[in-house]
Amino acid sequence: QVQVVESGGGLVQAGGSLRLSCTTSGRTFSNYAMGWFRQAPGREREFVAAVSWSGGYSFYTDSVKGRFTISRDNAMNTDYLQMNSLKPEDTAVYYCAVDRGIGSSRSPLDWQYWGQGTQVTVSS
Repeated sequence: QVQVVESGGGLVQAGGSLRLSCTTSGRTFSNYAMGWFRQAPGREREFVAAVSWSGGYSFYTDSVKGRFTISRDNAMNTDYLQMNSLKPEDTAVYYCAVDRGIGSSRSPLDWQYWGQGTQVTVSS
């Protein structure tokens, strides 16, 4: 089985930055995409960002474009979500996900492996 573990969440003031990390271990396979989703209280889980296996292709939800950057280090089986200019509306539990495909879907139903989530809280 594949284990997915996030880290790096916390409390930050509006305008601040955080970097989330996600490491995979266990049964591995090649050419998998990695992504981030988030879920605020009372809301559905929503797509945030994804990156291809090579790292050469990434895409974001509109609300984080220009503020968040996703990247990966395959040698470390880790991907990162750098979050800058954080806003209170970014407050949510952030989940790392793995897709054995190309990671082009924004639907959480199309991603196969998930971490336990890390809380990000942005105060105003």
